Amino acid sequence: MKHIDAAIVQNELSRLITDCLITPDKAVTTALENIKTESYLERTAAALIVENNKIAESKRMYCCQDTGQAVFFVKLGDQTVCEGLEDAIHNAVKSAYKNARKSVADPITRKNTGDNTPAIIEYFLTRGEELEITFLAKGAGSENMSRLYMLTPADGEKGIVDSVVDAVKRGGKNACPPLVVGVGIGGVTETACMLSKRALLRPVGTNNSRADVALLEKEILAKVNELNIGVAALGGNLTALAVNIETAPTHIGMLPVAVNLQCHSLRHGSVKF
Repeated sequence: MKHIDAAIVQNELSRLITDCLITPDKAVTTALENIKTESYLERTAAALIVENNKIAESKRMYCCQDTGQAVFFVKLGDQTVCEGLEDAIHNAVKSAYKNARKSVADPITRKNTGDNTPAIIEYFLTRGEELEITFLAKGAGSENMSRLYMLTPADGEKGIVDSVVDAVKRGGKNACPPLVVGVGIGGVTETACMLSKRALLRPVGTNNSRADVALLEKEILAKVNELNIGVAALGGNLTALAVNIETAPTHIGMLPVAVNLQCHSLRHGSVKF
């Protein structure tokens, strides 16, 4: 049995959160540096985003004013004990967001909680002594544009493709493109939605290990980039940097498809204990 000190977890997570809020995914910055487009506006917007990211990193400033809601994915081994783990996660958020915008409020009264807690925490039980925690800062601009489609099995792959393209067509302009498009297929409603968010964590430029799913990713990405939304919604061929799909078995009478749009300020990272 492995015992982990919650105080160590809290300190490491606080550091991770701070670093992520300052430095977005480097693959995004690299893609924007190497953009190939005929649109002057799109090239200019891409250059400004790159400049913003480099200034944020060099001056240790937040790369986006919306520091998002803190989302955590916790892989916890069945041979691991960390007393006070959940409190450690919430306290790490309080510490890291001390000087950041407070963006969490009661859904009815709209009263701000004042410290960006509670965090959103998803647990995944595994075998062994693993404890890996992944952080994702999810801003409202992109999250608001996410959608759930309850398709029928008869809709098939075409229905999946059409749904994702529809989601980007409807909300892509408001989600601060270029986007990473997370797609969750299968399970029940909440399964699909969580899979779509987990899909955002896969490195930009990689594909699903299943060949048929990887082909779907490539097909959808091509169709999304034909929408001419472009960087900063100024028109162009780089509406999305990636389409990442995750799947789970589902009921024979269902085909849930969730689409989670992520802006270019993709801020995530992991730590293992």
